Amino acid sequence: MTTTATSSATFSSAAVHRPGKIRNRVLWTLQVVLGLFFIIASGGPKLVIPNMLMDNPPENLTIPLGLLIFIGVAEVAGGIGLMVPRLSALAAAGLSVLTVLAAATQAFIADLPGMAIFPLVLAAIFAWIGYERRESITSLVR
Repeated sequence: MTTTATSSATFSSAAVHRPGKIRNRVLWTLQVVLGLFFIIASGGPKLVIPNMLMDNPPENLTIPLGLLIFIGVAEVAGGIGLMVPRLSALAAAGLSVLTVLAAATQAFIADLPGMAIFPLVLAAIFAWIGYERRESITSLVR
């Protein structure tokens, strides 16, 4: 009596996660809109007019110029990465961490916990994008 065993390597490669057609369109729409938001409205001004932002800090929160520029570079890089298929999951993970840190800054340093809601919503969206695009991380490793 002979039995046939299925290799776990072939089974795991056959069970690759890919979002459905509608979900894929929703993800790409979110990725492009949020990517452009982080490039144009969030990170861009930190790189183009950092001195103006230093002179008029929001919520009386002063951020050192070097940190402000670093955050701007991270936001622009994350926005670009969201729109590059191979980098979308890593960019979403990075932006998720960045927005959680922004929420913590709003809640604990600026003492405005109500302002932390928007960054936390963004963090949840980025976490979902990263989860749905997780295949791109494993393809980068290979």
